[in-house]
Order: sequence, then structure tokens, then C-alpha cells
Amino acid sequence: MAILEHLEPKRVFSYFEQLCAIPHGSGNTRAVSDWIAAFARERGLRHTQDASGNVVIYLPASAGYEKAAPVILQGHMDMVCEKTADCAKDMEKEGLDIAVEDDVVYARGTTLGGDDGIAVAMLLAVLDGAVPEHPPVEAVFTVDEEIGLLGAAALDGSALEGRRMINLDSEDEGIFTVSCAGGARANCTIPVSREPFAGAAFRLVIEGLRGGHSGVEIDKGRANADKLMGRALYTLRAHGEYRICSLRGGAADNVIPSAAEAMLAGDMAAAQTIAAELETELRDEYRVTDPDIAVRITPCEATIEPMTRQSTDDAITFLLCAPNGIRAMSAEIQGLVQTSLNLGVLDTEGMAIKASFSVRSSIESQKRLLLDELRCLTERLGGTMGVTGDYPGWAYRADSPLRELMVQVFTEQYGRAPQIEAIHAGLECGLFAGKLPGLDCISLGPDMEAIHTPGEKLHIKSTQRTWALLCETLRRMK
Repeated sequence: MAILEHLEPKRVFSYFEQLCAIPHGSGNTRAVSDWIAAFARERGLRHTQDASGNVVIYLPASAGYEKAAPVILQGHMDMVCEKTADCAKDMEKEGLDIAVEDDVVYARGTTLGGDDGIAVAMLLAVLDGAVPEHPPVEAVFTVDEEIGLLGAAALDGSALEGRRMINLDSEDEGIFTVSCAGGARANCTIPVSREPFAGAAFRLVIEGLRGGHSGVEIDKGRANADKLMGRALYTLRAHGEYRICSLRGGAADNVIPSAAEAMLAGDMAAAQTIAAELETELRDEYRVTDPDIAVRITPCEATIEPMTRQSTDDAITFLLCAPNGIRAMSAEIQGLVQTSLNLGVLDTEGMAIKASFSVRSSIESQKRLLLDELRCLTERLGGTMGVTGDYPGWAYRADSPLRELMVQVFTEQYGRAPQIEAIHAGLECGLFAGKLPGLDCISLGPDMEAIHTPGEKLHIKSTQRTWALLCETLRRMK
């Protein structure tokens, strides 16, 4: 029996549940792309599927709307795959275990992918006839948004006629997003050397952090497990001779890492004492944002030769000194983060340490400055840095008939006006605005909690209201 079949709107939740059964993490979207393309073929809808996996489906206008200008509806297929420490699910091969509790849908042990699976579900419901009155619709499903907006960057916009677009990739009902920061992914590689070392092998694990979205929640003051690992390693080195064997932390550059671990060689008994002291210190520092921080030492079998002292020192220097977190707040918009970065992925691959950062700023020159800082530090340590997923910001449009229409519809339905906001997180709207001159765009979505974490929740009633807002907006687009 379907888990969500009793929920309204039925077609929206039906398609969401079908999507959840298909593995669709970033970089693993071919199956869901093919599923969406098959949906179009089965209904005889004109569509395209490009080499990246982006799908565009064209829905003709309903009767009486033939002369209306087309509207673009857009969302991304991929999700961030995170899971709890005790979850054995292979998210590259297995679907999600979704469940309903009170007013929320969630996935047991993993992220839910409401970001942005609910957009995919709503677009498919529109294409399947759930909205009887509408203008011509160009439904755009992009891939790999979560790892640098790669699908939107690769999309050929020349086949899109619409110059008004509703992006359904926001997580706060009642907030219309009209501007966002630009960003890039910085990929740093530090070479290492290895040699025999007589110390005992053990693991240092930092876990229990809240994590979160590196754009939406970078201002919450939450700890970054990769950065805390640098602090822990520096503290150990100050008390004795330790060598790093391997480092690992985080799963995506745009997620604040909630756990990190290092395999080390050295005096494990002394390290346990230091780790206990550090845990007490960190729990006091982060007692509000991350009260469950744990720092553990456990014995292990050495699976890789330790690094040399110089390579160990280089790794510690990089982790301790790499910039991270908020770098500047906007002087124009109170409370808006202007520039930040997040050390999201840390890994060891043979003779190299690799680290990936999500860099964001609404000021292009400050984004470049952060990339230069990372490049300078990396090269000083003998490494290299590459930049991928570089995307522009999305500038505020003072004259927006689409925004005016949606504010009117929202106010009538809710009895209050929506909030109009700029955000620090990256959205695909900037890339679409660059491809489609004169684009009038807005981003919205239902309430979601703890996106990019295993605690992610999608609110049912909020989804119902957001769907009603979308349906009525389409009805008025004559």
C-alpha cells in the first residue's frame, strides 16, 4: 500500500512518493531523468532530454488560454544524500523509507529530498492535468543543482519561450525569494608523503553536530565538524607526536558537516584524555547550537601507512587556517549574509588530501577574494585548487508583474501579504536570468525543516496551501 495515498493533493503526493522510490542523489540522476522523460512520452507531450539529463516538457495551453504568454515552472531532480550513523541504506541503489507523522512527511534514517522533490511532484501534477486552467507551460527539470547548479548551467535556454518563471525551490511558506547570492565550488588538493611510524593506530571521531544547509543556515552559528577536526588535531600535536593516516568528513560542499573522523598513529591513552577535555570545551562553546557534540577515541587496525611529520603538519595547517563561515554581512539588507564559505567535504585519496568548499557571495569581487584566499593557502602548502560550478547571483527586479500577481493571489488566500526576501543560498534563477533576457522570476515553496540532514521534514498542510497558490496563479495568467 502506498504510504502517501491518503494525502491531498493526491497527484502531488503520489508523484512525490514515486520519486522517493528512485535513487536520485546528486550525480546519480539518470534513472529519475529517464522516468520523467517516460512520463512525457506516455502522455504524448513534446519534450527534450539533453546529454546532462535535464528534461523540458511542454504543456499546451488549456482552452481559452491559447493567446497567453507561456510560463516556465522549474525545479531540480537531485537531492542531498545524508543518513544517520546507524542507517545501512545504500542511497545510490535504494529508495527512501518514507513515513508520515502528524503534519509531516519524513524518511527514516535519511534525508527526504523534499528539496527539491516536491517541485518535481508539483510540476508532474500540473503536466498530468491537475490544473484545469493554465497558460502554455514549459516545465524544466534540472539535474545536479546541489553540487553547483550544474544542470541549469548546461541547459540550452534557446528552446524556452517563457519570460516569466516560477521556481519551486524554497523552503519557507509565505516567503517569496526575489534575489540570491552567486557561488562556486573550490576543490583543494594537498599532496602528502608517507613513512613508517611506531605509534598505535586509533580513530578520532567528532560527531553529534546539527549540520544543515550552508547557505540557509550558515548564520546559525553551528559548528563545522571538518574545522573542529583541525582544531582537535592541532591540540593533539601540541601534546605529543602524532601522525595522520587519513581524514574524512562531510558528504557535500553545501552541507555543514555534522561528523568527521581521522585515523591517527600515536599515544592513544594520552589522546583519550585530550579528547575528553576538548569535548567538554566544545560542548560549553556550542551549548546552544550543537549541545550533543562528541569527541571519541577508539582503537583500530592501521589500513594505510601514516603521513610524514611534514605532511601531518601541512594537513593540520590547512584545516586550522582555511577560512570558513560568514565573512561579511550585507550593509544594505539587514540580517542578510553577504559572503560566506563552507568546508563541506574532506577526504583522503592515496597520496593526497582533498577538500571542497562552497563559496557564496552577492558581491562578485568578494567571491573572487575568497577563492584567492583558498588558492593562496593551498598553493603555499604545495597543493592545487580548481573551481567548478561557478554561477552568478540573481539581481532584484524592481518591476515584476509576476511578483505583483503572486502577492495579490497570496494576500487573498492567506489574508496577509507575503514576505519578499533576498537569500544567501544559491538558486538556479540566476543562471536562467542570464540565459533568458528580461526574465521575470520568483522562487517559493512549502515549509520544510532541516533540509540536507536526516531530520528533514516536509509539512503537509503547507504543501497543500502552496499548491493552491500555484494553481490559482496559473489560472490568472490569461
